[in-house]
Amino acid sequence: MSGALSSAKEVLARCRQLSRPLVIAIDGRCAAGKTTLAAALQRETGCPVLHLDHFFLRPEQRTPQRLAQPGGNVDWERFLAEVLLPLEKGRPFSYRPYDCHTQSLAEPVSVLPAPLVVVEGSYSCHPALWEHYGLHVFLTISPAEQLRRIRQRNGEAGLTAFRERWIPLEEAYFQAFSLPGRCELCLDMEGR
Repeated sequence: MSGALSSAKEVLARCRQLSRPLVIAIDGRCAAGKTTLAAALQRETGCPVLHLDHFFLRPEQRTPQRLAQPGGNVDWERFLAEVLLPLEKGRPFSYRPYDCHTQSLAEPVSVLPAPLVVVEGSYSCHPALWEHYGLHVFLTISPAEQLRRIRQRNGEAGLTAFRERWIPLEEAYFQAFSLPGRCELCLDMEGR
């Protein structure tokens, strides 16, 4: 059984113990497999998957004060208003993903409520969003394997950006909110 599939089975076993509808968050270290796990859950259940990468701050929102906050580089206010609150009410909704390449909002994505919805991405367990999930999953990986995967996925230039900027921001966020210890399910993705 593949690592993503075995991890998905572990998450689904935990989900079966919880009431529906259920929104789960998959947070964790970059390159630990958040997107891969979310895709495996989607294949197994047909659930919608929402990516927190679609909610990074737009350029005009990136103030020094905001970026100094742990987890402050994500637009959690918009994610809460446009996604989590409609999900709680069981209503269909749409949102416009932020496109980092064009630095603008893309065409709307429509989402229907479902018995299970997965939110994946770094910062998905931000304290402002925490209470809106029925299950919090944290994925971890060793620093050496993390860098190996980033190099393979993003090349040397990407690795430099992650090492110098994104990894330190994530680690500050994890530490500020004690995330690995707070999540109900913490999966070590080394070798998965």
